[in-house]
Amino acid sequence: MVQQILGAILAVAVALAAAVAYFWGTNWILDKALATPPTMSGAKITQRDSRRSAIRPWLFVGPSLVFLVVYLVYPVFETLRLSFYDKFGINFVGFSNYVWAFQDGVFWQSAFNNLGWLFIVPALSTSFGLIIATLADKLWWGNIAKSLIFMPMAISFVGASVIWKFVYAYKGPGIEQIGLLNAIATGLGFDPQPWITIPFLNSFLLMIILIWIQTGFAMIILSAALRGVPEETLEAARIDGANGFRIFFDIMIPQIWGTIIVVWTTITITVLKVFDIVYAMTNGEFQTQVLANLMYRWMFISGDYGRGSTIAVIIMLVVVPIMVWNIRRANAEEGTR
Repeated sequence: MVQQILGAILAVAVALAAAVAYFWGTNWILDKALATPPTMSGAKITQRDSRRSAIRPWLFVGPSLVFLVVYLVYPVFETLRLSFYDKFGINFVGFSNYVWAFQDGVFWQSAFNNLGWLFIVPALSTSFGLIIATLADKLWWGNIAKSLIFMPMAISFVGASVIWKFVYAYKGPGIEQIGLLNAIATGLGFDPQPWITIPFLNSFLLMIILIWIQTGFAMIILSAALRGVPEETLEAARIDGANGFRIFFDIMIPQIWGTIIVVWTTITITVLKVFDIVYAMTNGEFQTQVLANLMYRWMFISGDYGRGSTIAVIIMLVVVPIMVWNIRRANAEEGTR
């Protein structure tokens, strides 16, 4: 453990030193290369200063652009290319991989499971986040409650899965149960159940993990939006005799509807890419397979680059329109403010 901590500290120190050396060195070279000689005229000095000002920002964004191209743009085009080739990425097979995908039963089961995640996780995460944000603002200990609910956001999906594995753990009949859910079941007189192996129910139990994580995200964003609702509007509604439910549904929700949609679509994008939870909990067994996990199996376990890339492209084609719509809506809201 100590060695790992020291290694992490050393890595951070080296990265910071490299960043400082890069930015200081490149700016020094730029200033030396475009230095202004004493004999230079006024017009040429202005031109050289303008050139330095135009180049300097690219020194700062240059490394980010390189990493963006190498680790994001290039993989997109390479994945798209591989989806038209065989498992070794050598022989061109056209749309054969896509035909296989839409005729494969496991693919459709994975897509159906993804659809279930899409309907349930964003809806419950956003709803719980909105309810908690509304109630917490009315309590003196509301900030403490928000901190506790937001805390799972600091945990990785794999870490959260390990925690919930203990909740769903099953030790068999006649054996003392260490899983919280089975401990409750046996305490109430019921038999312990292998929850993770029960089809459909197990998928919902995996969804609970993501809901537990994303509710904190939804709560923070929606809480900030609720604080932006004009107090004058709420006070006028109270004077007119509106109760809390009417104020909440007829005044508060319509005024933050744009934020609710942004939160919903952001969680939807996360759901479409869900992999860690399924991989750590069941590895796609017991009919819990999702598209990202299926892509991983074909790409890195079966070694079929063609089919793995095809599933990745399908996921991307589903995610991109949602992202574009989300960005356009956010830009439109910024333009109306």
